[in-house]
Order: sequence, then C-alpha cells, then structure tokens
Amino acid sequence: MKQLLVITLLLASNFGFSQKIRFKVDGAKDTTVFLTKYYGSKLFYADTAEMKGGVVEFTAKKDLKPGIVALLMPGQKYFEVIYNNEEINIETKAPDFVANMKVKKSEENKVFVAYINYLQEQRKAATKISDARKLLKEGDSQYKRLGEQLDSVSKLVAAYQTNLQKENPTKLVAKIIKMSMDVVVPEAPKDANGKVINENFRYQYYRAHYWDNIDLKDDRLVNTPVFGSKMEYFFGKNMLVQHPDTVLSFAFPFCDQFDKKSELFKYSVDYITNTFAKSNIMGMDKVYVFMVNRYYCQNDATGNSLAYWMKDKEKLKELCDDNKVKMNLVQGVRPPNIILRDTTDVNWRDFYSLKSEYTILYFWDPECGHCKKTTPKLQTLYEKKFKARNVEIFSVGKATNEDFEKWKKFIRDNKLTFINVGLTKKLFEDATADPRQFIPKYTTLESLNYHDTYDIYATPRIFVLDKDKKIIAKQLTISQLEDFIDRMQNIKDAEKLFPPDPEEEAH
Repeated sequence: MKQLLVITLLLASNFGFSQKIRFKVDGAKDTTVFLTKYYGSKLFYADTAEMKGGVVEFTAKKDLKPGIVALLMPGQKYFEVIYNNEEINIETKAPDFVANMKVKKSEENKVFVAYINYLQEQRKAATKISDARKLLKEGDSQYKRLGEQLDSVSKLVAAYQTNLQKENPTKLVAKIIKMSMDVVVPEAPKDANGKVINENFRYQYYRAHYWDNIDLKDDRLVNTPVFGSKMEYFFGKNMLVQHPDTVLSFAFPFCDQFDKKSELFKYSVDYITNTFAKSNIMGMDKVYVFMVNRYYCQNDATGNSLAYWMKDKEKLKELCDDNKVKMNLVQGVRPPNIILRDTTDVNWRDFYSLKSEYTILYFWDPECGHCKKTTPKLQTLYEKKFKARNVEIFSVGKATNEDFEKWKKFIRDNKLTFINVGLTKKLFEDATADPRQFIPKYTTLESLNYHDTYDIYATPRIFVLDKDKKIIAKQLTISQLEDFIDRMQNIKDAEKLFPPDPEEEAH
C-alpha cells in the first residue's frame, strides 16, 4: 500500500510538469518553431519543435515556470499566451494572431484573449475619437464633447479590468492585468485659497504607491514583460533622480521586503545590480558596489550568501574580495591616504595633509602612451588654472625598478611642478625585505600596495576629491576635468584650454 502511494505521488508530481502546449496556425508552412519564455522584459528560448501541417506541440518542462510565453515563428513573428501549469490548446491564423485566436483549452487564455480583443476594440474607438478631435479647436463645443467620449472609453476599460479581477481572483491573468494598470493619483491638496500646497504631491504620491497594483509575493509575475518594464521605469530616470544615494535609498527597502528565497528577490537584486554596473553616468557604480556588498557578500542565518543563485563559491569569493576594494573608491567616500616618497627618494608626501579646496589624485605610468599625452596637459591646467585656484594635483607614478629613472626623466623633461610621488625602486626593495621599518612610522601597507588599494588596472586614472578628501568625481578625461573644476568653482564662461578630444574620450 505504501509503495503504491509513493508511485501515485510520483506520477502526480511528473504530471504537474508535463502539461501539453499545442498550437495550430492555419496556413503555416512546415518549419522549426520555438517556445520562448519571459524573464523580466527579455525573451529566452524554452523549447524547440517541428511544426507540421500548421500544428506544433510542446511538453512543458520542469524549468518552464508560470508566466507569459510566446510562440516564435520564422520572420520574428510571434504571439503571446499565458502558461500557468495547465494544458493549452489554441488555434489561430495570420496576419493578426490574437484577433483570430480561438482558445480550445486553457481557462487562463480564454480570459486573456477576450481581454486583449476588448482592449483592441476600445483602442480603435479611442483613436477614431482622438483623430476627429485633432481637427477641432479647444474652444469648440464639439471638442469638449469628444473629450468626454474619450474619458468614457477610459472608464469602460477600467471597469472591464476591475470586473475581470473580481470574477477571476485566483487566475494569473487577473494579476497580470492589475499589474499593468497605473495607480490612480488623487488631486493635490489645496489651502483655503485654492492654492496647491505641495507642487510635487502627484509625483510623490505616484512614486510612493507605484507598486500597489503588483502582488510582490507572487513569483510568477517575474516571468512577464510587465514586471520587467515596471522595474525599468521605476529605477530609471523617469521616476528617480539618477544619483547613487537616491537610487540606493529606494533599492534597499524594495529588495529587503521580499522573501530572500523568492524569484522576485533574485530578479530584483540582479536587475538593479547589473543595470547600474553598466551605467554611463559618473558615480552610479556606487549602486552596483553597495548592492553587491549588501546582497551578494552578506550571509543568511545558515552562513550562505543571500545571493542563493550564485552556485560557484570561488567566483563569489572573488567578487566579494574585489568589491571590498571598490567600496573605498565610490562617490562620497574618503579613500585611503597614500604616503610615498617624491623624486628625492627621501621626502614623504601624502594627500590627506593638503589644504586644497579640491585635490586631483592622478595615477600614471611614464611608459603608458595615453599617459604621455595626458600628463603634460595636466601640467598646463595646473600651471594656468588650478594652482592659483587652490586645486592641488597629487600624482602617483610608476617608479619601481627600471621605471624609476624613466619616471624622474619624464617629470624633468615635462617640467611637472605638481606633487609627484611613487613607490621608488629603493623603497620597493627595502619594503620587500622588511616592511616594518616603514610601517607605521612613515607609511601604510595600503600606500605600498596602492595598485591594489586603488584598483589601478590601467592608466591614466583620475579621482577628484573635495576639501574633506571625499571622492566627488572619477574616470574623467582632461577636457572633462577642466570643465568639472570650472563648474564646481562656479567660474562661468571660463576659457577652455582643452576642448573635448574624441580619441581621449574613446580611451
């Protein structure tokens, strides 16, 4: 009896992941077609099959999760349906796959297709009214009447959506439709004189209630393009000021609300982290670094990373070790001091002790081709602009081994008058033999290992620090640096010594 029960349970379990998905496309040629699935707003291949006589059938595999799927045909033609662990049997034909769709089997898609067709009908009606309205003037009585008709169409759609959700409370389609609906924003409160109290009320309300129509406990929603689009809009420039601290102030509480083992948590953390890792806006790497620190490099109660999807422990360790360095090099952070010798190979200099309004921390190599072009330009800026305006340059050059003499020669030949320090040949050799003779009396381990401390994988590299030696800019070209300092010191219409250089910006 016990063995029979086990077999029955296994059969039931296997049946749950073997639903048939059948499509018939009238008039379609015999060809290879693909079942695709959404993860966020992106489509991925889920399965491949041969269509014969216009018919194709897939067996849903275990990794096909409930959500929106699509049948991809030759010529990048596709149509979408909802998969929710139920058998699907749908017939249609070109050119309008949705309008011609007949759902033979699938309760989710019967509701979904009826909804899509209703929307198309109302959209056509609204377009006709809108086109007629464009031919009239605002003061025309007919113009007002057509506007009322447009409002009526919108109310009809809203009523249909609300009624659909009431009649199908357990269906995935109802949650998807609710998710696609914008939150209704009330009018801004006014004072006794009828004046709006807060001009930003509507924006602030919309932002605060943006996720109200989305069930953030339902992992199925990750597998729809609607959720992906919602994420892109909210964390993009349409909703948030693209400043790292602003984005993080919303990213952390958003991700923290999820079950840490859920797909929603995984998607949200991964999306925000990787999106800002690729941002072209200066300083936004801070979002990436802080997200990695909070969710990839922190452990749960069992001692495992919160990023449960990171199965390769070695790669995770490498990521977190690298991130420890990056945590000290983001906007708003005071990076580690550098204490090294100047060209005398006797005097020690550091940038924390500088009393400048701004400090430019500059890493370079006398043998680097771009450095040979950039460094003399930096000297010109220092001599003709920065020095008189209390902007100091603290330059760290590659001066170890045979580079020591090349470093000093370059400084002499180009008459560099800003501060130049380096890990000199003698200092490197002596510190390698016994670092305790220098640490902590003269310098620090971070200074002697400045390449690792500052993640110097290529040169030249520039950091701009404020009077408190906190990073306010980095990765700038010479022309960008000149413009940035002019703007920070509020020197308007300043003559530019170095206009933008496409070659430099490409580097």
